[in-house]
Amino acid sequence: MPSSASLSSDSPRSTSKLLRRARAAHDAGDAAKADRLYAELLETEPTNFDALHGRGRLHHDCRRYDSALSLIQAALRIDAQRPDGFSSLGLVFYELRRLEHALTSFETGLQLAPADAQLLNQRGVVLLELGRTSEALASFEQALAADPALLDALGNYGNALLKLNRPADAIAVYDRALALAPHNAGLLTNRAIALRKLDRPQEALMSVRRALAAKPDFAQARFVDSLVRLTLGDFQAGWRAYESRWQGRNLSLQRRTFAAPLWLGEGALTGKTILLHAEQGFGDTMQFVRYAPLIAARGARVVLEVQRELVRLVSRLEGIDTVIGRGETLPPFDLHCPLLSLPFACRTELASIPAPVPYLAAADEDVALWRTRLPQGGAHIVRPRIGVVWSGDPAHDNDVNRSLRLAALAPLFAVPDVDFVSLQYRIRDDDKAVLAGVPNLFRFEQSFRDFADTAAVVANLDAVVSIDSAVAHLAGAMEKPLLLLLPFGADFRWLRERADSPWYPTARLFRQPRFADWESAIESVAQDLRARFVVPARKLTA
Repeated sequence: MPSSASLSSDSPRSTSKLLRRARAAHDAGDAAKADRLYAELLETEPTNFDALHGRGRLHHDCRRYDSALSLIQAALRIDAQRPDGFSSLGLVFYELRRLEHALTSFETGLQLAPADAQLLNQRGVVLLELGRTSEALASFEQALAADPALLDALGNYGNALLKLNRPADAIAVYDRALALAPHNAGLLTNRAIALRKLDRPQEALMSVRRALAAKPDFAQARFVDSLVRLTLGDFQAGWRAYESRWQGRNLSLQRRTFAAPLWLGEGALTGKTILLHAEQGFGDTMQFVRYAPLIAARGARVVLEVQRELVRLVSRLEGIDTVIGRGETLPPFDLHCPLLSLPFACRTELASIPAPVPYLAAADEDVALWRTRLPQGGAHIVRPRIGVVWSGDPAHDNDVNRSLRLAALAPLFAVPDVDFVSLQYRIRDDDKAVLAGVPNLFRFEQSFRDFADTAAVVANLDAVVSIDSAVAHLAGAMEKPLLLLLPFGADFRWLRERADSPWYPTARLFRQPRFADWESAIESVAQDLRARFVVPARKLTA
């Protein structure tokens, strides 16, 4: 048999044979051989669509996205009527995070093949990432109409339903998919996430255990397992499993690498300099920075790196040698530990949560300055002043479940003889029109420089009403009465079925009694405010 090198370049049989061999090597995972065979074919037939497209797909699979893009675009210049080519082009753009280009590619492919289930599914994935969730849902529905057994489309359909805060519907779809693939770790993990939203942690634990049995090294499943265990108060297993967060898709990009070793509780700290560094949101930093003085008490010199917006506030924390804003040059250190690893490093159990408050406080001069800016009553009379936060960062994974619209808080604003102070850092467009109808809500968000200013305002308030937000953690850390509004399946740190928090002794938790039932929770807060503050107005002290 002649070698491939001696095959005639004008022989259709030789071209077809080379293409088959290249595809076979590609399918077998022999990327080097496949690439060589595709290149050999293109030397003899440089305008062969299938060779250019196949080699482009190969480079995509090998994460050589720039060359993959060039090859697939070259293929489509030869034949722009191939929907599979536009599918591959969209996948490359997706990996390059050029999402609008990816969407255009998939939609161009769908113009050529309107009922192509894969293209419909791919378009839905991009729409989901672009935040166009309802359109994504429709695209997945179309994909499943074309191919009811398309597993990826079923899983993504469930993900879109979850994004739309429809966890019960998502679970039903995941169950349909699991009937086709009962050991699919991704489906089982996402099902557990949906069950957590419905406050069904035991079922979630069973689902994630099945995922780990099918795929023991699946980091996302280990991470969800940690959240369920922490929600249930199983801190020993939960904090250990929470260390898997760095391998999952949620936080892998936030992992820090230092020459100094990671400290997770092993070894003495006396005489050592340890860097404690923030890793997630502002609220996470304020909750777990409470451990920094405990680490200092073990004989360590503590360098604390936090978000710049927290530097002024956290610099007042006792026992800290140096506070650094994120991005600034770090001094030398011997060890390091992320803030949310400290409960594991300190072997924190439910009964041993360190909760001495206040551990954060505003500077006296800031408190005095903001006192003059807050609403004052006539004749030296001041009404009770309540801080309020109703929405958080729209980019938060669970924002649809934890944030409110301002109009929903109408029962609070109807409480008589109370002034409310907005502690929001931003006002969403949907809420701006409502503000004019709330005359007893005072706004200062354009005056806040950082959280030290927010703390100074909080120090002048009688209480804070908040969703699960950074300001809620600030109020709790300052020992301010906190009325916390929580969704039905609350974040792990608020545990379950309790109205108090071992993390914040002055917090009272108002949970949705049923999924999405904010009305009942808000009415309970309004009743609490009436009981606490509807009393004769008090005179200002001199």
